[in-house]
Amino acid sequence: MGGMARLRLPRSLGAKLVLILTGVGLLGATALTLLLATVITPNFNRLERDAVAAHVARTRAVVEDLAAKVENAVRDYGDWNASWDYMANPGRAFEEESFSTLAMANLDVNGMAYVRPDRSVVIARWIDVAHEVELPAMRGALTAAIGRLDFEAALHGRSSAGFYLKLGDTLAAIGIARVRRSDGSGSPRGYVLMARTVTSQQLGTLLQIEATLAAPADAVTIASSAARTRIAVPIPGADGRAVATAAYVVPRDLSTLGKRMLMLAVLGSSLLLVVVLLVLRRMIGRLVLRPLHRVERHMGVVRNSGDLGLLTERARDDEIGSLVTSFNSMLRQLKDLRERLEVQSFSLGRSESAVAVMHNVRNALNPVTMVLSQSADRPATVDRATIDRALAEIADPALPAERRQKLLAFLAAAFEAIERERADRREQFGVGRAALRQVLEIIGEQQQAANARPALAICDISEIVAQNATIARYSGENSIAFSFPSKSHPVRANRVILSQVIGNLFANAAEAIAATGRHGGSIAVSVHQKGERTEIVIRDDGEGFDPAQTPTLFQRGFSTRAHKSGGLGLHWCANSMLAMEGALELRSEGRGMGARAVLTLNAAITAEDLAA
Repeated sequence: MGGMARLRLPRSLGAKLVLILTGVGLLGATALTLLLATVITPNFNRLERDAVAAHVARTRAVVEDLAAKVENAVRDYGDWNASWDYMANPGRAFEEESFSTLAMANLDVNGMAYVRPDRSVVIARWIDVAHEVELPAMRGALTAAIGRLDFEAALHGRSSAGFYLKLGDTLAAIGIARVRRSDGSGSPRGYVLMARTVTSQQLGTLLQIEATLAAPADAVTIASSAARTRIAVPIPGADGRAVATAAYVVPRDLSTLGKRMLMLAVLGSSLLLVVVLLVLRRMIGRLVLRPLHRVERHMGVVRNSGDLGLLTERARDDEIGSLVTSFNSMLRQLKDLRERLEVQSFSLGRSESAVAVMHNVRNALNPVTMVLSQSADRPATVDRATIDRALAEIADPALPAERRQKLLAFLAAAFEAIERERADRREQFGVGRAALRQVLEIIGEQQQAANARPALAICDISEIVAQNATIARYSGENSIAFSFPSKSHPVRANRVILSQVIGNLFANAAEAIAATGRHGGSIAVSVHQKGERTEIVIRDDGEGFDPAQTPTLFQRGFSTRAHKSGGLGLHWCANSMLAMEGALELRSEGRGMGARAVLTLNAAITAEDLAA
């Protein structure tokens, strides 16, 4: 109570098998899903991480390649005698030739400048190559950037370098080189600078993906959603810090493909498991459940009609075939047993009924005899003369108070003991009265049913067991502990005859316990419901008997004890159980192992029976 209700399995074997197969299928599908998830998903995630890393590497390569191209172009101008001479003596002819729109278009640059060592600009120009127009604003932005740029720090001790600058809102790939002779000799006379505009469209064309130029970030950032991954790669400036970020979004094709493959694999495996379970269920139903149902139906026919005809089933070499063979063997044995029982005419039981009644009356009168003998032999609890002397002494007015108190306590204890003795005798007389009432019922019932099969009615086996257990406690000198169920168990029987049978079995069990030489023992009664039959098991820890004697136990006059005559009780009990459409069986593991009496009766479990 107060806890979780325990899950109950269905009673049908087919339902249990279906439930077990369904559970196995669900566990299998779950395990397969987990297995596929641990194999497919991580592999595709790794492939996707590799693809993202490849995107980042390609972006860095494109960024470095753009800066390298500008650096290569500016290096040619830096290591050029004409440039070296121009820085010593600037001339218009060199400027018209080297700074022309055609020359800058051939170099694929938008801006170009010569700068003295003190970062003063000798000449600077910025053109829109596509429209062949000069852009003064961009030239001003380039000049301003040159004024802020530390050329020596950007070169890092080399003759040329490539990096990126932000000229206002425009990102440019910058290349710078020292101005020297063509052979690299001579003291540098300044710097030459070239710039190439980098737009989002150009970056996207090089990356073959739609890209944008975003605010600078210190490191590569990767943000993934359910279907896409956003990648941002920093674009380095002259000092190595980012001046902008190349950002773009790529679809998560590999992870999506992995999920689809996982779903398809799980779906396919689940469908396969469903098909296998359906086939197994059909085969189990065909090969196991149907034959078992045929056996069950035949058993129902045998139970309801009493016809012990054999079960006709196609010969099989498996366990079902063995079951059918064993079942038919059992039916043959039952048929032989029925023929033997029919030989024991019920009329024999009637002719012996008078002797059986006396036998049962004797068992029922045993408590009366015991009560009377105990009452006759029991000495008085308190001597009457002692009580009279105490009363006479109390009547003396001169008796000391302390002595008077002791006498009064003695008299109170004596009267209390007398009262207990009276109550005990009343209880014993009540047991004797119940035993005498049972004797009268036995005699009256035998008179009414002398020439007829006993009438069957609904009676509570637990109540009958309790009544006879109370009587059996006073049937001998040994102390016997009884245990029996308190729950009601209705059966179809004759209450008086059934009470006689159980009382006789209790008496036999008590005698078997006394035969062991012990001063006490135990008798346990258990009741089991088996379909439409109720089984009552009376178990004692008495002397038991040899199992080889089982076939002769119910013969008239047989007894398991050497000095006991009769044996009519078991013989009569067996016939009485047959008369009530029941059965009686005795079992024992051997001498000294106790014995069990098994009674079988029709259970009163239908609504009509319970309402009767």
